[in-house]
Amino acid sequence: MTTQLTGQVCVACRRDSPKVTPDEIAEFKPQIPEWRMFSDDGVDKLDRTFKFDDFASAMAFTNRIANLAEGEGHHPMLVTEWGRVRVVWWTHKIKGLHKNDFIMAAKTDKTYSYI
Repeated sequence: MTTQLTGQVCVACRRDSPKVTPDEIAEFKPQIPEWRMFSDDGVDKLDRTFKFDDFASAMAFTNRIANLAEGEGHHPMLVTEWGRVRVVWWTHKIKGLHKNDFIMAAKTDKTYSYI
């Protein structure tokens, strides 16, 4: 099911780009079931922590996600610690969630599945 989102690319957002609707969330969220939606000071975000056996593996994953983000022109918050990486996606320009965030969460999952 994730293939649907992972096969898409991010589109450039403007400040007036629409946030995802409840119907879109209902469609996209099942494709990224391990991601948590939360609100941070009124800004909706997607969050997931990935587990690793050591710091080097966590750092390698961080670098893969950084390269993915650069290629798509959409950048997350990345927190790398020994044995884990926290990834948070949201769209800064619209102060909330856009379809791009769900696309990137799915692509992050796909990257993790290859490790």
